[in-house]
Amino acid sequence: MIFKVNGQDIVVNTPDKTALLAAVRERFAQAQGFALATLNLDHLVKMHASARFARAYAAQDFVVADGHPIVWLARLARRPVSLVPGSEMVVPLAELAAAEGVKVALFGSRQDSLAAAALALKERVQGLDIVCQIAPPMGFDPDSAAAADLLGALRASGAGLVFLALGAPKQEAFAARGRSLAPQLGFASIGAGLDFLSGAQSRAPRWVQALAMEWAWRAAQAPARLVPRYLRCFAILPRLLRAAIALR
Repeated sequence: MIFKVNGQDIVVNTPDKTALLAAVRERFAQAQGFALATLNLDHLVKMHASARFARAYAAQDFVVADGHPIVWLARLARRPVSLVPGSEMVVPLAELAAAEGVKVALFGSRQDSLAAAALALKERVQGLDIVCQIAPPMGFDPDSAAAADLLGALRASGAGLVFLALGAPKQEAFAARGRSLAPQLGFASIGAGLDFLSGAQSRAPRWVQALAMEWAWRAAQAPARLVPRYLRCFAILPRLLRAAIALR
C-alpha cells in the first residue's frame, strides 16, 4: 500500500508480523541496522503538515500497518496487509533479539518507566540483555547535536536493537538520523509500548480492541488532547479513500 504525502511515497512494505520478524532476523544475522515505523492515520496527518516528517518516514526500512484504517484502506486498494500494532511487537522483537544474541537498548519515555519496562521485559524474555536505558530531557530535538551524542552512546553500548518510545514525529526522525550516524543499530519506533509494559499507561480492554474501537476508548481517557487529533484523522479519510480506490 502506497500513500503519497508531501512529495514522498510512504509504503507499507511489510505486510504482517511474520514478515517483519523474518526481515529483522535477517538484519540481525548480517549485523545490519534498520528503522521500523508503525503507520497510522495520525502519522499521515502529521506528514501532510510536515515535509520533514514525511522525509523521515520515507527513510524507514520497514513500515507496518498500526491502525485499522490503514488495514481497511489497503484492502480497498487490493493490497492487503495485516494489523501490526507497534506496542504489541515489543515482546516478540525482544524475544527475537534474545534468541539471536542481540543486545537491547531502551530510549525515550521517563527513567522510572524505562526501569520498570526493563524489569517487565526481562521477566517475560529469558536471556534478554538490556545494556542501555536513556530517557532524553524534555524538549528533546532529534536533529540536535545532543541527539548525535546520544546516538553515539547507543552505538557505544553494544546494543543491536533500540526500542524508541518518543512518540511521532520525534522517534521516526531520530531513527532516520540513526540510520546515518549509527547504521549498525536497529531502531523500532513503538510509541507507548514501553509505558504499557511498565504500567505507566494502560491499553484498552481486549474486547474494545477486537471491535476496532480503541481510539474511542483512548479519546474518552484524554478528550482534550485526543478528540482534536482524531477529528483531524477523520478529516483526511475521504481523500485517502479516493486514493485507495484509484490504486485498485
